[in-house]
Amino acid sequence: MTFRTRFAPSPTGPLHLGHAYSAILAHDQARAKGGAFFLRLDDIDQSRARPHWAQQIERDLNWLGLSWDGPIWSQHARSEQYDIALTKLWDMGLLYPCACSRKDIKEAANAPQESAPLIGPDGLVYPGTCRRDVTDEKPADIALRLNMRKALQSLELKQISFSEKGSLVSKTASSMIGEIGDVVLARKDMAASYHLSIVVDDAEQGITDVMRGEDLQDASFIHVLLQQLLGYDTPKYHHHSLIRDTQGKRLAKRDDSRAIAKYREDGLTPQDIRAMVGL
Repeated sequence: MTFRTRFAPSPTGPLHLGHAYSAILAHDQARAKGGAFFLRLDDIDQSRARPHWAQQIERDLNWLGLSWDGPIWSQHARSEQYDIALTKLWDMGLLYPCACSRKDIKEAANAPQESAPLIGPDGLVYPGTCRRDVTDEKPADIALRLNMRKALQSLELKQISFSEKGSLVSKTASSMIGEIGDVVLARKDMAASYHLSIVVDDAEQGITDVMRGEDLQDASFIHVLLQQLLGYDTPKYHHHSLIRDTQGKRLAKRDDSRAIAKYREDGLTPQDIRAMVGL
């Protein structure tokens, strides 16, 4: 099978060195293997996405010498595809509506209990306040959560596993329930969450290898579960180390001093950027 990978940044700020590392790594692997490299925009959150950031992403990648295959995909334009997947999961009885705010979840998680609240890929692990079996039609304009326990039981899974750099990485069903919990797959003001949209997009583009930061490894267990529920193939995963600042803190989009555009303005070359990230 042809090697196919992608780079899917959010147009909510400038690309920094960490983005450059991830994009170059994926691009170079695709070109070396005679495969395909796709560019997608994770712009489903239109309250934060901005056209000028999308344009700068293209400029930065072009300046770095990266090229992509086919048109750039915009998640904001793919609501229909996400709704098809949501409807399938809803009809399987695996989703339920949730009206809890972040404040509600925080208060429930901080209520007197024997242990401290757990932090999962989406922040505080959801306490299950709204969890229930639903037989009505899929509602609109409300968050939809995956019933993690029911999802695992429907596939009779005792663990979730995926290939990571040639080895098998696994998480038990009990850990999926306790450490990740009922994640949001659709939000009130969005067609889908990051977890669902990226799984649907990867499947449609036939992605064989996913290359992204190690901070997303736990999220990959969610994605593998969704792939199995929806009948998609599971790609190979490579979670690379993160680029950090001199204090050891991971870079974020607010780190404008390490933005690719700033380095370009200061006279650095694409080769300088590769050297800075160890490539």
